[in-house]
Amino acid sequence: MTDNFWQQKSLFEMNHEEWESICDGCAKCCLQQLEDDTTGELVFTDVACDLLQSDQCRCSDYENRSTLVPECMTMTSENVTECAEFAPQSCAYRLLLEGKELPAWHHLHSGSRDTIHEAGHSVRGRTRFAREVNLEELENYVVDWP
Repeated sequence: MTDNFWQQKSLFEMNHEEWESICDGCAKCCLQQLEDDTTGELVFTDVACDLLQSDQCRCSDYENRSTLVPECMTMTSENVTECAEFAPQSCAYRLLLEGKELPAWHHLHSGSRDTIHEAGHSVRGRTRFAREVNLEELENYVVDWP
């Protein structure tokens, strides 16, 4: 990969390796969301997909996630425009799609995948699993931190 490729290419021009490297590893996309009845706004819960490895903020079966969890938001260059509205404001794909810069804690700037966790921008240590809650009561788990 070339240095600062994300500043030189659009998301639609990136190869597979570049595309995958854009993910900041926050795992916020693994959180259940609800639509606010009053505002229509999407809100996040602290309820994570059961495939999430919460200590690493990684999917335990990344290659098969869409098959195992059909509602998994599997963002690609083909659907990024549609999926970005469901991504958190800090999502690296969303930021680039909106013409914004990646934050300083992003691993492509810092050189370390740990800086996102150190900066408090990941879900590490803040989630519960879907298997642990009654999914019909998700409104009890809404959070404002993603």
